Amino acid sequence: MNPRDRLILALDVPSVAAAETMVTRLGDAVSFYKIGYQLAFAGGLALAERLVRANKQVFVDLKLHDIGNTVAKGVESVAKLGATFLTVHAYPQTMHAAVDARSGSNLRILAVTVLTSYDDADLAAAGYDFTVSELVAERAAQARDIGIDGLVCSAEEAASVRPIVGSSMALVTPGIRPAGSASGDQKRIMTPAAAIAAGADYLVIGRPILEAADPKAAAEAIVAEIANATR
Repeated sequence: MNPRDRLILALDVPSVAAAETMVTRLGDAVSFYKIGYQLAFAGGLALAERLVRANKQVFVDLKLHDIGNTVAKGVESVAKLGATFLTVHAYPQTMHAAVDARSGSNLRILAVTVLTSYDDADLAAAGYDFTVSELVAERAAQARDIGIDGLVCSAEEAASVRPIVGSSMALVTPGIRPAGSASGDQKRIMTPAAAIAAGADYLVIGRPILEAADPKAAAEAIVAEIANATR
């Protein structure tokens, strides 16, 4: 895989205009973009189609979770956009519905195991009798058996998840911070090189690029770090 294609820039900006400005600034430095809640609800799904037409890859990060029919219809709509990835929460009924609905398209379904802003105390507060690592492992095995295309998990879990899911499932890791970057609201973070070494296939990075004085240079430095880590 081309190192540039392993970097997914999170377009966590408030408007389509801001997103288009960033895409223009980045040029060929970034080939893969993530559109999450903030931008999706501000017209970002139409932008997704334009990015696909411009030969960019798009990750629609909406973390679907609802009754099966509603999830299926949502998946069908996202598939029509030409997106590469779509996230759903890793609950069995939701995953089954998403896998069935993406049949016949090029859309790949990613299951979110445990959000990277959660730690063991957060799970306990939510009523789970699992540690983060235990719940990630349980959901990874379920996703594998259901036929999910990949997982969203923290880089900390990538090394332990890889033996569970094998080599065919993609591991997409948010919470990536180059050395010296602020952690923000992420609690389970790792540098790009360490994440690749742990078994991550794709790295989702937002603020370290978006907030950089020179976003293109920041993106190119991360791609170089990925390239060095895969040699």
